Amino acid sequence: MVDKRLFIEQLFRQNYNEMFRLARTLLGDAEEADDVVQDIFLKIAKGKIQPEDCGQRSYLLAAVRNASLNKIRQLRLHEKVHRLLPIDYDADFQQGELLDDIMTIVDNQLEEPHRSIFHLRFDNDLTVVEIAHRLGLNPNTTYKYLMNGIQIIRNHFNH
Repeated sequence: MVDKRLFIEQLFRQNYNEMFRLARTLLGDAEEADDVVQDIFLKIAKGKIQPEDCGQRSYLLAAVRNASLNKIRQLRLHEKVHRLLPIDYDADFQQGELLDDIMTIVDNQLEEPHRSIFHLRFDNDLTVVEIAHRLGLNPNTTYKYLMNGIQIIRNHFNH
C-alpha cells in the first residue's frame, strides 16, 4: 500500500502542473480544472484507472482531455435543460416549493423509463452516457427520454 501511495505521489508531483494547465485551457476555469485533475488521481488511487509505466504522461493527459470534454458536455446539457425548462414564478414562490412540484410531476406523471432517467440525471448527477450504460439503452435514446420528460414538466408549468 505504501508503494502505491508513493507511486501516486510521484505521478502527482511530476504531472499535476501540466495536467492542470491542459484542463484549465479546455475548461476556462481553474476550480473546474483542479476538480478534473483531482478526480483522475482519485480514480488512480481507487484502482479504477491504471496508467501504464511507459507513456504515463500521455495517458494522464488523455485522461484530462477526456474528463474535461465530458465536463463540457455535462455543462452543455445543464444549459440545455435550463433553456428547455424556463419557469417563471413570483418572487414569493419559494424555490423549494418549485422543486417539490417538479418532483411530484416526475413521480406521478412521468412513465418509465422517463422517471428513472430523470432521477438518475438530476438526483444522482449521472451523465446521459452513464445512465444509458446503467439502463442498457442507447445514449441517444436516453437523451430523447430525458428531453421528453423535461418537455412534459415544462408543459405542466406553461398551462
